[in-house]
Amino acid sequence: MTISGISASDPVSLSAGTDATSKLDKDSFMKLLVNQMKNQDPMQPADNTQMIAQLAQFSSLEQMQSLNDNIVGLAVLQQQNALLNQLTSSSGLIGKTVKYIDPSTETEQWGNVESVKIVDGLASLSIDGKDVPLANVAEIGTPPTTEGDTTSDTGSGSEDDGSNA
Repeated sequence: MTISGISASDPVSLSAGTDATSKLDKDSFMKLLVNQMKNQDPMQPADNTQMIAQLAQFSSLEQMQSLNDNIVGLAVLQQQNALLNQLTSSSGLIGKTVKYIDPSTETEQWGNVESVKIVDGLASLSIDGKDVPLANVAEIGTPPTTEGDTTSDTGSGSEDDGSNA
């Protein structure tokens, strides 16, 4: 007597097990265990060690799911703490003069920090009306003063070199 659908390579078995909704979870595992106990042969009941092993697997599954939920919660909390840390650290720069790299021109400039906000998970400073990422701040302090020259070139020392056209 041949019964179709028993073999793992049988198309009937494969089509029934490949559906996305047939994913096994702890509820399915518990239903399977209860049905196994209901339908066992009373003359040859299942071995106690097998039942204990299955219950241990069920308990292990529950603990792993709980651990996974805790790790996900911890990751979310860590991300929130990182944002708060950025906001707290950068808020100490409000009112300070900083040297920064202008994101649009890629040049170093000095300016006053007016406010701080979080943009796409990163602290962004408003420096003299420009939004500048916190990572672009290179120095905190007062700009170096140079008399008569706004560049830090080490030239011949002559103030009129003909380049001011």
